[in-house]
Amino acid sequence: MEQKRKATIVDVAKRAGVSVATVSRVVNANYPVKEETRKKVQEAIEALDYVPNVQARELNTQRSSTIGVVVPGLYNMFFAQVIDGIEDYVRQDDYSLLLNCAQNDPKQEMKCITALVARNVSGIIVISPNTAHIKESFYAQLVRRTPLVFINAYHYIPDVSYVGNDEALGTQEALHHLQGLGHERILFVRGEKSDSYQIKEDTFRVAMRGRGIDPDRYIINIGEGNSVETVDDTADRLMNVLPKTDATAVFCCNDLMGVGALNAANALGIRVPDDLSVMGFDNIALSRYVSPKLTTMDQNMFRLGSNAAQLLIERIETGQTKRVTLDNTLIARESTGMAPKKRD
Repeated sequence: MEQKRKATIVDVAKRAGVSVATVSRVVNANYPVKEETRKKVQEAIEALDYVPNVQARELNTQRSSTIGVVVPGLYNMFFAQVIDGIEDYVRQDDYSLLLNCAQNDPKQEMKCITALVARNVSGIIVISPNTAHIKESFYAQLVRRTPLVFINAYHYIPDVSYVGNDEALGTQEALHHLQGLGHERILFVRGEKSDSYQIKEDTFRVAMRGRGIDPDRYIINIGEGNSVETVDDTADRLMNVLPKTDATAVFCCNDLMGVGALNAANALGIRVPDDLSVMGFDNIALSRYVSPKLTTMDQNMFRLGSNAAQLLIERIETGQTKRVTLDNTLIARESTGMAPKKRD
């Protein structure tokens, strides 16, 4: 079957009996056109099923309408909700998104960003960048030509805009919640290759040492923290650890790990929260759907995304950089309770 030829702007101009320039003005809404003429052009567009050539328009305006977004992974709903916030905001300014996945790998992150720059995007938002594992010169040189916004990053680079939660303060609040329930010995579950996990671990170490407890005994690294295997990998690891530990609570760096901890406890016949309290971090939708419902820290994912999009567009249009910090909020649910006097 022969494929139907796509209508061009020339076809629309001929059908409407106007110039190509007039069609362009109607499509881009960048110049006044008589109402009668505008209607004729719109009727021709609908009759021919014409779709404007975005690349051609960008060549004329010398302005890309695409924003690049780099995420560590696609299996954690945290990133999906952040992207939702980004997309909701940029849609209002007629931008579209080009998404790349870095797979929690600093080298891949650099490749993703380089690919986006090659596509001439107007700017780039990097979610949870691996700044600690990437040479500062890479980003310092990049930001000279491409506006950048980091979400949840802790390594400062001049001329980059930042939006994030105070994850150190959020971790302190989470630990305070558990300690307020009588939990002194707390397992800390993290993944690898993430500035976010390291910030939480540093905060955990300070808190444990402040109570005279050796933190090294209670830190568990399950490997990849944002993959399809994260829940099962956490469960498998904790099924070996929980029977041997004197910890009465588990603090997880994200909710996927938190769900894995719940699964491990269930498989071992450990009652949550009667025998063991479990806490996550992020407040993704999944945390409300498991049983027991997961206590967690809300990271305001949608607001992280919308704020980042706003900062990027401001950077593109005005050259200004800003730093925005949102507060984490404790979401106390069913998975945390008073520390048991002893495990049954």
